[in-house]
Amino acid sequence: MIGIFGGTFDPIHFGHLRVALDVMEQLQLEQMRFIPLNRAVHREQPDTTGLQRLEMLRAAIADQPGFMADDREILRDSPSYSLDTLQSLRRELGWQAPLCLVLGADAYAAFLQWHKPLEIIQLAHLVVMQRPGHMPPDDAQLQAFSLQHHAEQKNQLRESAAGRIMFLPVTQLEISASDIRQRLRQGASARYLLPDPVLKIVARDHLYR
Repeated sequence: MIGIFGGTFDPIHFGHLRVALDVMEQLQLEQMRFIPLNRAVHREQPDTTGLQRLEMLRAAIADQPGFMADDREILRDSPSYSLDTLQSLRRELGWQAPLCLVLGADAYAAFLQWHKPLEIIQLAHLVVMQRPGHMPPDDAQLQAFSLQHHAEQKNQLRESAAGRIMFLPVTQLEISASDIRQRLRQGASARYLLPDPVLKIVARDHLYR
C-alpha cells in the first residue's frame, strides 16, 4: 500500500514530515510518495521553482526509509490536478495496488469542489489527517459522501485498490510554510522548523529573501 502526499512544499518542513511519518506508521505503508506540485490550481503560485522545491524535498527525506520524492508533477508543464497525477500513478503501478491520497482536514472540507472528485475516489482511498479533537465537516453533502465511503478499520484500505475514506489522527505541529518564508524575508532564523539539509539549500541559494 502506497501513500500519496501532494503539496507545494515551499519549503518542506517538519510539520509535513511528521504527519507523513504518522500516516506511514499507522497504516503500515510500504512507501510514502511526496509529490510537489508544479503549477498551483487553488492557491497562489510557489515562491520558488519546482526544481528548487524538489531539491529541498529530496534533501529533507534522504535518510527516512520509505519516503520517496516523485517528480511527475514538476516535469508536467500543466496545472497540477490530483486526477491527472493519480491516473499517471495507476498507469505506472497498475490497478490492483491500494493507493492512499493523503490530505489535511481543511483540504478535505473542499474536496467535492475539486476537479472531478468522484473520479479521484475511484482511483485512490482518501486518508484525511485530523488534529486531535477535530470536529467532522458540517457540510451535509460532504457528510453523506464521507459516510458512503467511510472505512472503520485500517485493513479495509488493503482490501480494495480505492474507494474508501479514513480519518486518521496525526501529530500536528504548528508550523507553516508561509510563516517560515516570512521569517526568512525578515532575516530571522528558521532553525528547528526545517531539516538542516533544507536550511543549507535555502542559505546557499538565498531563497525567500
